[in-house]
Amino acid sequence: MREPLIPVVPMSHTAHIRSHRKPRRNASTLAMRAGVAGGVLSTLAVAGAAGSASAAEPVTQTLELPTLTADLATQVAQSADATQQAAANYELQAERDAAAANAAKQAKADLADAKKKAEAKKKAEAARKAAAEQAASRSAARTTLSASASASSSTTSTVSAPASGSVATVIAFLKAQVGDAYVMGGTGPNAWDCSGLVQAAFKQVGVDLPRVSQDQSTSGTPVSLSNVQVGDILYWGSAGSAYHVGVYIGNGQYLDAANPSKGVVIQNLSGYPATGAVRVL
Repeated sequence: MREPLIPVVPMSHTAHIRSHRKPRRNASTLAMRAGVAGGVLSTLAVAGAAGSASAAEPVTQTLELPTLTADLATQVAQSADATQQAAANYELQAERDAAAANAAKQAKADLADAKKKAEAKKKAEAARKAAAEQAASRSAARTTLSASASASSSTTSTVSAPASGSVATVIAFLKAQVGDAYVMGGTGPNAWDCSGLVQAAFKQVGVDLPRVSQDQSTSGTPVSLSNVQVGDILYWGSAGSAYHVGVYIGNGQYLDAANPSKGVVIQNLSGYPATGAVRVL
């Protein structure tokens, strides 16, 4: 059997060189590319449909938002209430602490005040007791002096004991006031000025003297200092304008409410000589 004959086609002398021209697209290539393009378009269509479906989803989510927002508002409100309650608790605690501090401070002040009052009461009681003892001592001195003066006889000596019971009573009263305070305008019973003491002493025997030293210096009978007797009123300054008075008690001494620093004392006449004297008993 003969082999079929293959026709020989003459070739160009440049047939062996590859052409730079783009090869022509055959039908299969075009078909394949068309299929790819169709697939891409189908994908885009599916994606578009999915996108449209996704775009419709927020409608469902939007319906759920109010519920979520209400829950969040409730939580915020509860948190605000808790914060406000905590602040109120802190404020209440601060008020309680301040009240406790004030109460402690007041209690301390009350205790100090109570201690002061107790101390003052104790001092007042001691002073009252001392005054009572002093008054009793003065009363005993008055009684003793009065009894001694009544038992003694009269004498004409200018420096002897009182010449009468009335004078003895005056002297006893004056000596009972020794140690009392001097107070300007004082008339007793525990504080005196000079004329207040003299007036009170002579009132014990019914002699009503003027209140001030100026008038007392002209009461009774004037006597010289060389003839002064126990119970005579001594004065300093001129008669009618005397600035101080006292009572002579014998032995060159007198008793007076001297001044605020000395009070009622017995002094020597030589240390502070009087200007004159008057006798009312």
